[in-house]
Amino acid sequence: MRYFGGKGVCGGIAIGKISVLRRRDATVTRVKITDTASELERFEAARSQAIRELDELYEKALPEVGEAGAQIFDIHRMMLDDDDYNESIRTMIEKQQINAEYATALTADNFEAMFGAMDDSYMQARAADVRDISNRLIRVLSGTSEVETPSSGEKLIICADDLAPSETVALDKSRVLAFVTAHGSTNSHTAILARSMNIPAVIGVGDAFLASVRDGETAIVNGQAGEVTVSPDDEAMREAEKKLADDTAARQLLEELRGKKNITRDGTQIQIYANIGSVDNIGAVLLNDAGGIGLFRSEFLYLESSDFPSEEEQFGIYKRVLESMADKKVIIRTLDIGADKQVGYFGLDKEENPALGLRAIRICLTRPEVFITQLRALYRASAYGNLGIMFPMITSVTEIAEILEYCREVREDLTREGVAISDNVELGIMIETPAAAVISDKLAPMVDFFSVGTNDLTQYTLACDRQNPKLEEFCDTHHEAVLRLIEYAAKSAHAHGKWIGICGELAADFTLTKTFLQMGIDELSVSPPYVLKLRDTVRGIDLRE
Repeated sequence: MRYFGGKGVCGGIAIGKISVLRRRDATVTRVKITDTASELERFEAARSQAIRELDELYEKALPEVGEAGAQIFDIHRMMLDDDDYNESIRTMIEKQQINAEYATALTADNFEAMFGAMDDSYMQARAADVRDISNRLIRVLSGTSEVETPSSGEKLIICADDLAPSETVALDKSRVLAFVTAHGSTNSHTAILARSMNIPAVIGVGDAFLASVRDGETAIVNGQAGEVTVSPDDEAMREAEKKLADDTAARQLLEELRGKKNITRDGTQIQIYANIGSVDNIGAVLLNDAGGIGLFRSEFLYLESSDFPSEEEQFGIYKRVLESMADKKVIIRTLDIGADKQVGYFGLDKEENPALGLRAIRICLTRPEVFITQLRALYRASAYGNLGIMFPMITSVTEIAEILEYCREVREDLTREGVAISDNVELGIMIETPAAAVISDKLAPMVDFFSVGTNDLTQYTLACDRQNPKLEEFCDTHHEAVLRLIEYAAKSAHAHGKWIGICGELAADFTLTKTFLQMGIDELSVSPPYVLKLRDTVRGIDLRE
């Protein structure tokens, strides 16, 4: 038994035989060209053919991965129309009198190095896209096909050094159990496609994996944990088969509940959204049929960076989330740094009681340059979907007034700059301090919605540090005081025509679902795997009983 660890990009378990994907060799050699005009014509013909192939891939991808996933091939087509890219190839053909294949390969090397040297991980991942479109051009020019498709009729675990998006889509999905690659990035389009297709996938297992595996070997792929076990023993097989059975049961629940309303037996309807912290989780949101994203934790952009993320970096992430969710609501929480989430480059002073210190909105209001950068990125992205912005750790009317003034200034600045923004961005606050709950009647007229953060609300109401395991027995999440605060906030929201949701852990406490519905909670946001279980619970409730 051999074990390999990588990065899981799509959850699920797959058990089956390995097939190592082999590409047909398209070696590029330098050839001296005397008739550069004819060579340029050959390049243009190949580029036109490559664009036609991308159009066909787009149409093939639409029913498999949806419009957001298929857009990858629109992006590749745009790259094939890029003036700098094409001019580089044409100039090399003309000035150096070299063949189109070699000019394309050199250009690919230059552009790939340029993207790879960028600090932005998303842009670094675009280096693979440059290589993909360049390889396509070279294959067309040389008359070779992409890959050798496995001849076996059974479903297989496809293993490769890496997979281009076009290769991923071109494979017959009815014969693919899972993907495993030696290299790759979680930001790569191939990873996005794997998530969209809901195929278990593990990337970055290393070259030693490919060097040791052989066609026909049995393997277990755990896309959730990012693990691959080759030639598993009996115990490993039993564990994997149990997990596979659990996954199958979950998929059956999905099929039974997909598309159904979140409505109780007596006709009360509620929204069920999902909580995520990364664009990598969007596939799980869509797979589990969530109505939207009730909490996108933007602080992970800061936690995973070595410096303040730029406006462009943030805009790119927010735009991708909104585009992927189409018209479904996406609520993005502004950065919630501090307390248990420390970021070195913020240079925050050490505090005796960080949970009660400078954190979340308090950092934003004392460092307006950080706050304005995030607000600009959010409002710019609002043109690409249905955005709500949510502000954490609110305690006063004054804070909201200051926040709204920053939002007004940012909107005016962007409009003056000619940047398109949505006119329908909802602004909401988290009810996670007792102060916010108690004055919720004064806060409700100022915002569009409330979302209850039950983790902090419980901590602050009961004076129990949620990071201290010794206080677990004293931290009663069902405490009447906590529930009364939530109920009062709900009454305040509805009295002013506003909606209220819960995005804390209690939203997934099915023993409280009926209680929340009786309070009038309009929306519950949970981790993606709990969406369908919560829908099932809601559909079994009768508030008349």
